[in-house]
Amino acid sequence: MNDGQVWKLSLSYRAHYTCATRASKLQVLCPGIAAVRAGGKGCCGAGCCGNRCRMLRSVFCSALGVLGAIYCLSVSGAGLRIGPKCSMDGDKWDYLFQNTSGSYLLNRTQWSLCKEPPNVVTWNVTLFSLLVAASCLELLLCGMQVVNATIGVFCGDCRKKEGAPR
Repeated sequence: MNDGQVWKLSLSYRAHYTCATRASKLQVLCPGIAAVRAGGKGCCGAGCCGNRCRMLRSVFCSALGVLGAIYCLSVSGAGLRIGPKCSMDGDKWDYLFQNTSGSYLLNRTQWSLCKEPPNVVTWNVTLFSLLVAASCLELLLCGMQVVNATIGVFCGDCRKKEGAPR
């Protein structure tokens, strides 16, 4: 086996979960599309009942986005707290920063303890920090859409029909 194969076999399982976190980012498409279509005409029918049906669908899709964001946030947070799987001496691969409870993030001199793969700590911190930021944004936007769509289900939308008296 060459070095690339050894490093691939030694990646932390949280880094392997980034495929699942990418899937959770795709989950945000569902609430995004539902939010755009919630106020328009669609297959649910026209009028008040049709619009409330689309708003209800938007509530469910946004709730799915919230669940995806929570999953990604928890995996990414754990990946940041525990740190990367790396080799200190070239033979044994382990989570060197597992017992530091994330304090290694503030002490960059500890980062040099990981010899292989090179720059793995920087890679780990960058990847999981970006995922935490994206998850927080997704959680905020989908949470706001859940509230907005729930209000839309119970109250309807605020648009007046064309030609209606003001």
